[in-house]
Amino acid sequence: METSKETTTAAPNMDLMIYNSMTQQKELFTPIVPGKVGMYVGGVTAYDLSHLSHAHAAISFDILCRYLKHLKYEVTYVRNFTDIDDKIIRPANELGEDSLSLSKRYCEEYLNDMGDLQCCLPTKQPCVSGHMK
Repeated sequence: METSKETTTAAPNMDLMIYNSMTQQKELFTPIVPGKVGMYVGGVTAYDLSHLSHAHAAISFDILCRYLKHLKYEVTYVRNFTDIDDKIIRPANELGEDSLSLSKRYCEEYLNDMGDLQCCLPTKQPCVSGHMK
């Protein structure tokens, strides 16, 4: 999958208040490593075409990522693809297709759809299948 090479290295210069679901309060965002932010976002399970919820998640995290970069944070944005799952194996078997090729096709369709929505590519886009033994 393609990845974004864009980085920003200047020191952040604005405060960001963000909702903490654990404390149920807005709190001052303070990254673990000053000036750097890591975002891991659970991506799609690629068994069918994209739908509105996929777009909602992609746009929401795209906006957050762009805003963090605007604040001069160096952002590493990782969004995975689940390309091995019963939801993929069943339709692949029904179509007589390899599940990884079906999933790859839907991952590519997803990327095209999110590109049409002008969402930036994450820094990294690992697939589950690439991390299994």
